Amino acid sequence: MYQHKLERDIRCPLEYGLELFGGKWRSRIICVLAEKKVLRYSELRREMGNITDAVLAATLKELMADGMVARKSYDEIPPRVEYSLTEKGNSVVPILQTICQWAGAYHREEWEPSMVQCRRCDYR
Repeated sequence: MYQHKLERDIRCPLEYGLELFGGKWRSRIICVLAEKKVLRYSELRREMGNITDAVLAATLKELMADGMVARKSYDEIPPRVEYSLTEKGNSVVPILQTICQWAGAYHREEWEPSMVQCRRCDYR
């Protein structure tokens, strides 16, 4: 098993926040779930577009471990599992929208939102 050479050290609340919702896929998953409210894995995969199953599954597990996403299993055949944002996950949505608006103001001429979830975000 891989062991980090340095002990994990987060000193700033901003570092904690960026660890929770930063990165390529975490913020996108949060935005899609914010809009759709509840999605099954296959629906979320379809909404995300170009994410692999392995990356989606791993990122969902991380978001669940961080308390951002809830997973609800139903005792049915075939099994049904749904994902949604927790209160903590929903609380980060306005922050992500603000970051998106800021980025859109400075990169609009170079960047046109091509991802489906970016077109839904209030980035203007």
